[in-house]
Amino acid sequence: MPAYTLVVHLYAKNDCIDKVKAKLQEASQVYSKDKECLSWFVMQDHKDSQAFTIVERYAHESSQKYHLENPYWKTFDGYVIPLLDKDMELHRYNELDTNEEVRVEKDPELWKAVEKHQTY
Repeated sequence: MPAYTLVVHLYAKNDCIDKVKAKLQEASQVYSKDKECLSWFVMQDHKDSQAFTIVERYAHESSQKYHLENPYWKTFDGYVIPLLDKDMELHRYNELDTNEEVRVEKDPELWKAVEKHQTY
């Protein structure tokens, strides 16, 4: 079954970038170990240092319960929200199942060339 993913965009106040960055790094270290958490990545925009993105991947939508029950969760919003220049944007996704091969492109020569760029 494909994973359930949350993507959160945050925009730090200019004088709070380091505080937001540190809290996100800490949160990733905590949440990455939660039950049914597949990954919890934090990123900072390479051009706009105030812009951050969190990508949370869970085994199922219901897996969020472990995240929300983690005592650390109660520390997050109270710390981060006052450091932001705008509201957090939260997007929810169901990942597409890519276990079965899909071939939209029909050119066999293309697929031979593609294989040369792959590592498996």
